[in-house]
Amino acid sequence: MPFARLATATTPTCHIGFGLAAVARPGYINLGRDADLGETRTVEALRTRTHELLDAAYAQGVRYFDAARSYGLSEEFLADWLRTRPGLDDVVIGSKWGYTYTADWTTDAERHEVKDHSLPTYERQRAETAELLGDRLDLYQIHSVTPDSPALTDKELHVKLAEAAAQGVTVGFSTSGPAQADAIRTALTVTVDGEPLFRTVQSTYNALETSAAPALAEAHDAGLTVIVKEGMANGRLAGPQAPDALKAVAERTGLGCDAVALAVVLRQPWAGVVLSGAATINQLASNLHAAVVDLDDDQLTRLAALAEDPRTYWEKRASLPWH
Repeated sequence: MPFARLATATTPTCHIGFGLAAVARPGYINLGRDADLGETRTVEALRTRTHELLDAAYAQGVRYFDAARSYGLSEEFLADWLRTRPGLDDVVIGSKWGYTYTADWTTDAERHEVKDHSLPTYERQRAETAELLGDRLDLYQIHSVTPDSPALTDKELHVKLAEAAAQGVTVGFSTSGPAQADAIRTALTVTVDGEPLFRTVQSTYNALETSAAPALAEAHDAGLTVIVKEGMANGRLAGPQAPDALKAVAERTGLGCDAVALAVVLRQPWAGVVLSGAATINQLASNLHAAVVDLDDDQLTRLAALAEDPRTYWEKRASLPWH
């Protein structure tokens, strides 16, 4: 397991990772994006921004970096960064397959990404990822598995994924939607030759969407590394958009709403890595303060009251516009 490398890390931020979803393509659904990126979103401008963020994250102890085939040019940007730092052997690199980026570097595309969990898509995207990241790829995840995903039942695909695992790539999956818990529990039953196929799970969990917690605890107990994404609910838990209860707790801690929101996730005993999706250096620095936030029982109770019904949460997420 590549995440064993993080077990020896001693920095407070070793359990915080950096995800490239928001910076490796011009359009995304995060709130406040226009202020974060401005109008200059050329390939080279975002390549430079991504590299600056990767440098800053690494310098502050972050060691897991998360990309995907559908995150614009995330794999290319990450590969470029790794290529100029050949001595960087203490990082863990993850990517995902199952979505194809279709926005053609615009913010107003009719469709920004297309989902397909078929074997031909896996084989095509696995080759594309290998061309860019080569042997630097540690973790390859099925992107956004739901209970009805064919990736959970396609035995031929499972065999191919097991072959990749036998060659040294850790195989995992990510989840999305109101039935994340069902998808996680089904994935835990997938085996090849009697052995569990998946070694990691990446799911949405935050102060507003807590429904996957019991299933993630089960995955952790089964030996999977749990990666948490969208800890700030695509910006709904950051800055001026944050609920009043979160703002009040943040004021008491003297830190940002984002740091408190991520700290809530970090304190979960099953959370192995919690992703920052920062788009600016200042955001990243604020996110990383989550590692030192200390919340008392009263504050945790107030924040727990923010949880929404999962269907309501995912309906709100689906309504967020691409900026």
